[in-house]
Amino acid sequence: MRPRALAATLCLLVAFPLAGVLAGCGSGASAPAPPRSTFVGLLSQDTFDGTPKYQAVTLARVKTLGVQILRQTFDWSKIEPSEGRFRLAQTDRFVLAAAKEGIAVLPILFDAPRWATGKTRPPESNIVDPPSNPESIEAFARGMVGRYGPRGSLWRQNPGVDSVPVRNWQVWNEPNLPQYWGDKPNARAYASLLAVAHRAIHASDPGARVLSAGLPQSTLGVPFATYVRALYRAGARADFDVFALHPYGPSATAVIGAVRRTRALMRRFGDDRKPIWITELGWASAGPPSPFTFDPLSQAQLVATTIDALALKRRALRIAGFVYFDWRDANPYPGRSDFWGLHTGLLENDGIAKPALAAFRDAVKRIQR
Repeated sequence: MRPRALAATLCLLVAFPLAGVLAGCGSGASAPAPPRSTFVGLLSQDTFDGTPKYQAVTLARVKTLGVQILRQTFDWSKIEPSEGRFRLAQTDRFVLAAAKEGIAVLPILFDAPRWATGKTRPPESNIVDPPSNPESIEAFARGMVGRYGPRGSLWRQNPGVDSVPVRNWQVWNEPNLPQYWGDKPNARAYASLLAVAHRAIHASDPGARVLSAGLPQSTLGVPFATYVRALYRAGARADFDVFALHPYGPSATAVIGAVRRTRALMRRFGDDRKPIWITELGWASAGPPSPFTFDPLSQAQLVATTIDALALKRRALRIAGFVYFDWRDANPYPGRSDFWGLHTGLLENDGIAKPALAAFRDAVKRIQR
């Protein structure tokens, strides 16, 4: 599902020319930092959108849960609304705030700007278009690594903050769904985009890991296995280092089953050695009925048993990590109806903790002992 739209209150946006952003890729910078443990992840769009005070308080709280990485959309259409000019104030603030707590960030490079798509859609369409030319993502990907990677200009400009450079990059989100690929999913077209982004990221940081887009096993778009087979046949195997999966399921057993089937599918294409990263996972405690909607106590139990199961199978299934979706419930998007994905938070919309919060905390403590 799509990470939530930006809140109405945005920080002051400052435009940086492309050359200034890419300056972080120079050979005179310090050596790359060693990789950090990133097994336990969370998505928290409200923290990204929040005030500096809210960010600081929330990230400190998230840190006590044992969260090691935050998955966050780096919205290309908002960061580079004009070709070659980057608006980085909001992403800078978020990455620095996370670094102050020792938390890494997993960016999703997503949502091409109008100049790259050649299309104009009304906001209520909720359709994300890919770029018309996949090569147009190259400068954006290089710019993001040049700013936030191990030799990033952000760290040089903020020497008082211990750097937590971005070493993992995810290219797009759920492109097998029509909503997130111009209403016409196309695995070969996504493979072309992935190849360009992979090349650009590794050129700027050879030690980076490129994640494929997280793919759901959904009935709303191209079936999962069909799409994955088409990706491999398009040659995408060489262009991602980690396979990303969104195995939403009604039980821990169903989640592990989805990972097993994915591992078997990768094995058929000779790609069994790569890790699988679960970059979305969650259950609703309210909202419209769905296979993923439960009462609050059942949601808590699912959180606990699934984290335990993922840790137990981590080595056997080569699971790189998981990202829980979501920190906090939200209201429906403007002009859109309610759905279960707005109720998967560990907190209610008003900030009151659900039983799932304690279940998440305690399960993570068990697996991090």
